[in-house]
Parts: sequence; C-alpha cells; structure tokens
Amino acid sequence: MRVLVAEDEPALAGLIAEGLRRDALAVDVALSGDEAIERLAVNRYAVVVLDRDLPGVHGDEVCRRIVAGLSTGRVLMLTAAVSKQDLIGGLSLGADDYLAKPFDFDELLARVRALGRRPAEVISPVLRHGDLELDVPRHQAVRGGRYLALSKKEFAVLEALLGARGSVVSAESLLESAWDENTDPFTNAVRITISRLRAKLGDPPLIETVPGVGYRVRDGLAAAPGCA
Repeated sequence: MRVLVAEDEPALAGLIAEGLRRDALAVDVALSGDEAIERLAVNRYAVVVLDRDLPGVHGDEVCRRIVAGLSTGRVLMLTAAVSKQDLIGGLSLGADDYLAKPFDFDELLARVRALGRRPAEVISPVLRHGDLELDVPRHQAVRGGRYLALSKKEFAVLEALLGARGSVVSAESLLESAWDENTDPFTNAVRITISRLRAKLGDPPLIETVPGVGYRVRDGLAAAPGCA
C-alpha cells in the first residue's frame, strides 16, 4: 500500500514516514501543499496523511482537490487544533478521518491501515486464498499451517495480489503500490520479488504470470507455474 505524508515539519514527516515504512508501507513525503498536489497528480495513493496547516496550497484546499477527483486516496487529516468545530470542519471538507496533534503513532498506523482497507468495497484485514492466509495487521503469512518468513516487499506484493482477487496486477502497479517514488521505474525489483515469493510459498504454485500483462493468484491449483 502506498501512502503520501503531507506534513510541513520535516522531522515529524520523517518520523511518520519511517514508522510507516517499518510496517511495510511505501511512503512518499511532501513538505508543502504545492508539493502534495504535484505528487497526487502523478502517483496513486491509497491513503494521504494530510497536515491541515500546510504552507503554499493550504491543507484544506488539498483535501478539496482530492475529494474533487485529484486522487482516489483516503484522507487522514492531521491538525494541532482539537476543538469540536475543527473536527467538524475537517470532516466536512471530505476528510475520511481526523487525528489531533500530538498523537500516538500506533493509533496513526491503525487509522492508516483501516483507511487503506476501505475502497469502494470493504476488504477484510485477513486475506485468504486456498490454504494461504495473510493477516495484514499482524504482518503474518501462513500457508498450509506453515508460517512464511516474508520480507516487507514480499508481503506488500502478496497483499496486492490477494487484494486483486484473481484479477491481473501489472508489474507497474505492483511497483507503484509497494515501492516509493525513489525507485527506478526500469528496475527488475518486481520480478526478483515475485521469484523469491514463489520460492517461499512453495507448492502447489500460487502466483501465475500472464505474459505481457502482469501477475495474478491462480484460481485452481493444477495449472503450471508461470515464469517471472
């Protein structure tokens, strides 16, 4: 899952980003409203952690533009103001959730995760396919009763594939959802991660390559494995 942190205090933005990355999220940072809008225009984010008092384009205006169609990402608004009127004002702009500063990071993480699971249709925090179970909040993967030692990127790629529910996910989409903007778009990181993930998942093979299109989890377990 890819997240944009729009926060004008560099130290706080860095702490939030680093904490989210430790939980296997791909994170980009914007230190102003103008920078946030630039990133939202070219990248797809599941969640936007948005400081209400951004310099340049105000956070309220960034939120309005997201709601108007700039992004499909859910908005978690941060603010130093704690009055009921501020809460109502933030939500009335279209923010999906609201968190007052100072905040507990574990609460922020839980809210980001919850918003990331709230697309048009609700996706369970535990994803299952055959004998595979992916517990997203606990960052645990089990197949056939065997715990899988997955890296953060492997877990994120598997989460994206299972969340697609059998639909093909392109390598570009996987790169966008599991890596941040500093990643070389021509990298073979997705192919390598898929290869390692297949080895850890074991038999019968679960991830199928659709040549020239992308990857998907197989509906049946009798088909031949794809090649990364």
